Amino acid sequence: MPKDRRSITRDDIMDLADYELIRKDKRQESILAKKYSRLAIGPHAMITFESWDSMWLQIQEMLRIEKGGDEQLADELAAYNPMVPNGSELTATLMFEIENPERRDAFLRTIGGVESHIFLTIGNVRIAARPEQDVERTSASGKASAVHFLHFAMDDAALAAWHDAGNVAMVQITHPAYGHAALIGAETRNYLTRACL
Repeated sequence: MPKDRRSITRDDIMDLADYELIRKDKRQESILAKKYSRLAIGPHAMITFESWDSMWLQIQEMLRIEKGGDEQLADELAAYNPMVPNGSELTATLMFEIENPERRDAFLRTIGGVESHIFLTIGNVRIAARPEQDVERTSASGKASAVHFLHFAMDDAALAAWHDAGNVAMVQITHPAYGHAALIGAETRNYLTRACL
């Protein structure tokens, strides 16, 4: 989908029978895209940068699974459209992945407030993540959610820095209990430029 599309509408959604015909190809495309849009940040965090296409596929898959019709479609559009990049931002899903439930619970209790410690750095420009405001991502008891939906809003200086290949780009988590960074390589940067910016 052209990157100038900033939202997904009812007209973009295929009926389930037609979607089944292309589902295998679309899922394969998604697997290939994740090669460039996913980065591990330390041992427990995985960030996936989103696009119009990734959100469209998510909506189609949710409709396929739940078969909720028009009522569900309205809910899915409301849920996923905010994560379609607007052309001057990157959006991402950050997941803390620990297979063992007890270890995961214990870890999440050590990183409360982590959503305020996530940054996109491009050269000398540092952009704080803005969490999607759908729910609180740290509980009253201080436990962080395992999943965070993030926006990295770019002003003109940040966009110029992004487009200058001489600048190193990375995602950083600076929480005292989890300090890690991941470089955004050239292939990922080129992919995100084409898909999002």
